[in-house]
Amino acid sequence: MAGFVDAVEQGNLVRKKEVTPLELVEETIARIEAVNPKINAVSAKDYERARARAKGPLPEGPLSGVPYLLKDIENYEGMNATMGSRLLANNLVTDTAPVPQKAVDAGMVIVGKTNTPEFGLLGTTEGLLLGACHNPWNLEHSSGGSSGGAAAAVAAGIVPVANASDGGGSIRIPASCCGLFGLKATRSRMKIGPTPLAADIVSVNSVSRTVRDAAMVHALAEDRDDDAKYVPDGFVSGPSKQRLKIAFHTKTPTGQEPHPDVKASIEATAKLCADLGHDVVEVKNPFSGDEFITQFLTVWASSPADIVKMAQEAGLKPEDVLEPWTIGLANLFNGMPKDALAKSLAYFDKVEREVAAFLNTYDVWLTPVLAAPPPKLGQQAPTVDFDTLYQRTVDYVAYTAQHNVAGTPAMSVPLGMSKDGLPIGSQFAAAQGKDALLFGLAYELEAAAPWIDRKPSTYVGG
Repeated sequence: MAGFVDAVEQGNLVRKKEVTPLELVEETIARIEAVNPKINAVSAKDYERARARAKGPLPEGPLSGVPYLLKDIENYEGMNATMGSRLLANNLVTDTAPVPQKAVDAGMVIVGKTNTPEFGLLGTTEGLLLGACHNPWNLEHSSGGSSGGAAAAVAAGIVPVANASDGGGSIRIPASCCGLFGLKATRSRMKIGPTPLAADIVSVNSVSRTVRDAAMVHALAEDRDDDAKYVPDGFVSGPSKQRLKIAFHTKTPTGQEPHPDVKASIEATAKLCADLGHDVVEVKNPFSGDEFITQFLTVWASSPADIVKMAQEAGLKPEDVLEPWTIGLANLFNGMPKDALAKSLAYFDKVEREVAAFLNTYDVWLTPVLAAPPPKLGQQAPTVDFDTLYQRTVDYVAYTAQHNVAGTPAMSVPLGMSKDGLPIGSQFAAAQGKDALLFGLAYELEAAAPWIDRKPSTYVGG
């Protein structure tokens, strides 16, 4: 196909019989083979099953016949789900997780899986099992994490949209790093199945080049069962005319300003919103001090503690099958008082109430996604000394986890670039259930400051 064609348009072409699903799959395979040796985004290939599935028949739907990549944290029957860990390198699964199953039911064609750090525990993708994923904009830099492989694959043009998940920023972080759109949905908007985390903070959705692709995947993945917590948004197809009251700030909870390029980018985003007629109000960060970081990482570290215990009970040496960062988090948690997890979970309830109160005053909350542009590979690798990596991580990933704890929808919109030519995302969040409001704003921003023609030199798409 000549020129960029997003997933929604690919689906249209399939329905009009102007292209076949098999032709789309073969194009995707060719793109993987062309660029993946440079970026290491696709960690597992499922070409033959994809070809067989593409030959049909496929379920009908707006994305039927469209090739798709799943993050290697999600179960997909017949493939390994490694979670980026040597511990699960041969973990062949016989089931498909709920959100990937929605993609299969919609007729999408799974071509492979994407690179992810061990158990999704870092904001960069450079694990010991799957290797470093390189940012298509600059191969020396991180693609973000934990959906780094998904974001690199989309940014490089392998597919227009890919599966991603987010427990502390893992959709928004790589979307920011790779110049993509990514929205973490409201808690419970999708049924996602069990996770190893002690708190319900994970959302499964996508990263994409266009807002409408993300909106369509979101619509297809929503929980539509009789007991669904939210009335489904359905497909949000365009901008909203509603003018919003937008709170914005750039400081982290500890009162630090981000990298100058990030600060300038977010201030430019605030001005763009004001120029579009929104009421933009500069505010103080409603979170302050180190308490949030401590409480979040208590919950975050509880899962590695369970994983280390599981390895030991299987007669394995943790250092042989788990990364130093994972083991360090486990040690951190095991050194805490026995009631630490219960206290942190109670604190999470308090954060949810405080964010809800803040968003009763404002429609949208604008901040950076990250405190700096994408770092060079190695700076935040899981083998870095634990104390050093801990500090680098909390300094870098300072704005995203609040929305996992609060259950609020939040998106990264690719509006900025650093002076060195690396993408910088702007984070917008809204109250629980207001996902459609964010999509409406995203469409407006996409039209006002288009990013679709901005491509890295490694780009192999149309």
